[in-house]
Amino acid sequence: MKSRSLVQKQLSRSKIELFLECPRCFYDDLVRGIGRPGSPPYTLNNAVDTLLKREFDELRKSGAPHRLFREAGLDFIPFAHPDLDKWRTNFTGVRWTDPGTGWTLFGAIDDVWVTPTGSVVVADYKATARQTEVTAANIYDSYKRQVEVYQFLLEMQGLNVEPRAWFYYCNGVSAGRNFEGVLSFRETLLPYDGNRDWVPGTFREAVTLATAGLRPPAADGCKWCCYVEERGA
Repeated sequence: MKSRSLVQKQLSRSKIELFLECPRCFYDDLVRGIGRPGSPPYTLNNAVDTLLKREFDELRKSGAPHRLFREAGLDFIPFAHPDLDKWRTNFTGVRWTDPGTGWTLFGAIDDVWVTPTGSVVVADYKATARQTEVTAANIYDSYKRQVEVYQFLLEMQGLNVEPRAWFYYCNGVSAGRNFEGVLSFRETLLPYDGNRDWVPGTFREAVTLATAGLRPPAADGCKWCCYVEERGA
């Protein structure tokens, strides 16, 4: 049975990340319908995401900047666009169809901000609970690739996209106070200067693999593939 992605000729941003992590896991997921085991739902992270979107949407209505913009010296306001709700919805997202392959790349963004000149800025919300402070130096590479895909997709909508994206990090505080039904966060805006040039080429490589009918070797060090081989042996 063909997967939904093969029938609809589309790849999500997360499928591109899987392709980069391990071509065999990508092929097994997309073509054979054998995905990696799922992780528990990130319910607390999702709650923070919902609250942040609600907060920014109120500012979007009034055209006012967020409080952290002023603290960081950023001249942004939340971007108002008729397709924003669609862009932020899973399985819909921002979409681009490659004229060469006929396949579609899509991804659901968290937010978009706009500068006084009309160029737009990709923003991504992250909730965590690290003992050490989150800095621009320890942002995961997968997060960086994530915003670069979003930058590319928004550029394909005809928007002038700033190369600098911003991560809005909410780091849970677990020291120095009792719980008392309240979870506090340290909020940080972290910049990342992205390079989205790799996106279309990698997307086409993934499409080629998905349609070639040839299962590739596992990536070096893929823990899931090693586990499957050891269990099979």
